Amino acid sequence: MNLENWLAFGAHADDVEIGMAATIKQETERGREIVICDLTEAELSSNGTVHIRKKEAKEAAKLLGVTKRINLQLPDRGLYLQDDYILKLVSVIRKHKPQYVFAPYWIDRHPDHGNCARLVKEAVFSAGIKNVKDPENLSAHKVKNIFYYLINSTEKPHLFVNVSSSYFSKIDALKAYPSQFIKTAESVDTPLTNGYIERVENRDKLFGLEAGVSYAEGFITEQTYITNNL
Repeated sequence: MNLENWLAFGAHADDVEIGMAATIKQETERGREIVICDLTEAELSSNGTVHIRKKEAKEAAKLLGVTKRINLQLPDRGLYLQDDYILKLVSVIRKHKPQYVFAPYWIDRHPDHGNCARLVKEAVFSAGIKNVKDPENLSAHKVKNIFYYLINSTEKPHLFVNVSSSYFSKIDALKAYPSQFIKTAESVDTPLTNGYIERVENRDKLFGLEAGVSYAEGFITEQTYITNNL
């Protein structure tokens, strides 16, 4: 079975897990190679530290069967459409040659998530153009499609993935980030420390209800699909 690579981008470590951890676990168990690329070190987060977040991200990736996780060290709250940022993403895409790329849905209360989506869209397009030169001078690579996972958005997905069999691995991966999701006496009060994991689970249960399964993860796509039969 030929399982082509996937590449999932997030603005911060834990974004990918919130949106699609169960889908990732399901695919790595099938033997698919999946790379996670975090754009920033989340250095401005209210809770935790860069060092703690990196340890948590490593543990979460391990739980999901992801063997490679990279961080581009772009500035937290500074993910603007700059040529040098786009070209860094182009290098990652060309190096790993994914079939599909994943990014946060562009409508989200956190501006970094929407900006990450815009950077990824620009980079995917540029990665397929031969005459666009990236920092590592790699050959062009065309991605088949971008799928956008949901973090804080309530948008109705275009696509549901039945993740009932792998769902509790997602919960384990989210719990691997106690600095973000577990309230302590030292924590700064944020939306993440107030039942956030439970809200994510309830959302994925609702998606499952709509899809007729126990749990589902939802994705948005801008590309129309065509098929010869149903």
